[in-house]
Amino acid sequence: MSRTPDAEVVASSWTSAGAVAPLYPDERSTYSIDERIAALAKTGWSGMGLNQADLAEIKRTIGFEELRRRLDAAGLEYREVEFLNDWWLEEELWRETWELLLEAAGAIGASFVKVGAAFNGPEEDFGYLVEPFRRLGREAAERGLRVAIEPIAFSGVDTTPKGAALVREAGLPNVGICIDFWHVFRAGTPFSEITAAVSGEQVFSVEMGDCPAESLPDLFTDTIDNRRLCGEGDFDVQGLVDAIRATGFAGPWGVEMLSREYRKLPLEDAVRVARDAALPYLVRRGAAVSG
Repeated sequence: MSRTPDAEVVASSWTSAGAVAPLYPDERSTYSIDERIAALAKTGWSGMGLNQADLAEIKRTIGFEELRRRLDAAGLEYREVEFLNDWWLEEELWRETWELLLEAAGAIGASFVKVGAAFNGPEEDFGYLVEPFRRLGREAAERGLRVAIEPIAFSGVDTTPKGAALVREAGLPNVGICIDFWHVFRAGTPFSEITAAVSGEQVFSVEMGDCPAESLPDLFTDTIDNRRLCGEGDFDVQGLVDAIRATGFAGPWGVEMLSREYRKLPLEDAVRVARDAALPYLVRRGAAVSG
């Protein structure tokens, strides 16, 4: 059956990572890379993401060229790598991770490298990030790669419009944004602001999910423990899909799932329910999908 990126889904790194979450002492997946690839291929995904801890382990063991061969063989066309923080601070804090992500992205054919901003709450003046972000873009461009910043509701760049503004200030064609549904919902960003502030070429990645109306007291804990599958929360998933499509973004669509309950599911069950929950919001008349 024919495929179109506008109805294809990519498992963002945590979606297939198992019983692990951001800032755990060990962020490596609790499953082997072969288990993850097999589960995603079997359940109809079109790509996968990997974080810096997994990539360091893969480099130490099978190597990136072998990883690419296995992804190709499984038909996982789209690849994503993450996550870099502190890139505006002293270089020794981030250079090793950055080089790892660049090497991995180039070797496996990743769509972009994902970065974030400081987890210390929203900032109105984030001009200090422009030149460091531009530097990342230039270094990535030297290797034919792209960089996407993810606005995170508890970070300095907390909203999609702010992320788009930073991208415009950086002024490079290979820098863009990742729109995570969770952070759009938790930041309370009106969808109309996204369509007004963002152009489709700025959107390098989308991470679908849903969100309960009531937040846990700590927003970081809320983010890693309290997410919902698409359609199982209290927000307008379809409305956000439509708003992002209105920018000109044409897929593929990432799905990011993190919660206490989700981490307890067997791998194949987890990735199947995550894909099955997201796909109905993407399938339109005339859109053909695999699986």
